[in-house]
Amino acid sequence: MAPTATQPTGSAPVFTTKRPLPFPLNIYQSAIGRKWVMAWTGVGLLGFVIVHMIGNLHLYEGPSRMYEYAETLRDLGGGLLPRTLVLWIMRVGLLAMFLVHLHSAYTLKERSRLASQRAGFIGGAKKYESKRDYVAANYASRTMRWTGPIVGLYVLFHLADLTWGWWLGDAYVRGDPYHNVVESLSSIPVAILYVVANVALAVHIFHGTWSMFQTLGVNNPRYNGLRRNLATVLAGVILVGNLSFPVLVQAGLVDEDNRDCPVNDSTGLECLAEAAEAH
Repeated sequence: MAPTATQPTGSAPVFTTKRPLPFPLNIYQSAIGRKWVMAWTGVGLLGFVIVHMIGNLHLYEGPSRMYEYAETLRDLGGGLLPRTLVLWIMRVGLLAMFLVHLHSAYTLKERSRLASQRAGFIGGAKKYESKRDYVAANYASRTMRWTGPIVGLYVLFHLADLTWGWWLGDAYVRGDPYHNVVESLSSIPVAILYVVANVALAVHIFHGTWSMFQTLGVNNPRYNGLRRNLATVLAGVILVGNLSFPVLVQAGLVDEDNRDCPVNDSTGLECLAEAAEAH
């Protein structure tokens, strides 16, 4: 039977699935299936955030190490595959996870909103006559409707800033990530934007990690405290790690004053490659 949802009064369904998809795609047509998909794509995205942050710590080792790290990503495949192919496959997979995560979150919100006439338009949460006691729905969970879009917009700006070079313009040097990061985060408005976005990311990760276990059935009073501690540690480590980049650049502790290689996409990159090999 196709999934349906009805109003509490027993009126006509507020949404129906016209044609069930073949297994296992039909799992996504149910609310529980979408919650599972949102949880597992969240796991994948969280893994990327952690690895991305750890990789960016090469910034503190200097321009040549940062260049070496970037080239290692482009050379994934060990020469058996064309250069950057594996990296692009990972990018496409990451984009797919992001879009599915976004779609599942939005459609679940819409189902919740349509299921009750008192549900809010933005978050889908039901409005109560009296003031609601937010015991289970804590501050992080109630702000997911805002932190999600903030993170999404931040990702677009981050790509335009440091991957495509649109924001930096002529100051952008393709293949020199150390220079691009320092140049970008030296701008106070950009640094503030990164701080705000990463605070929103940390709040999103905290509640996402907490609710992920509940969605996957890992929910027991005996170890719910461990769930909260894990969510707190993950969000805290990612927050501190990501905030260190704009803060230390603004403080002048990460700069290009002692840079040995010139900043350009020809002799500068050749110099960085030689310096990386010398280490």
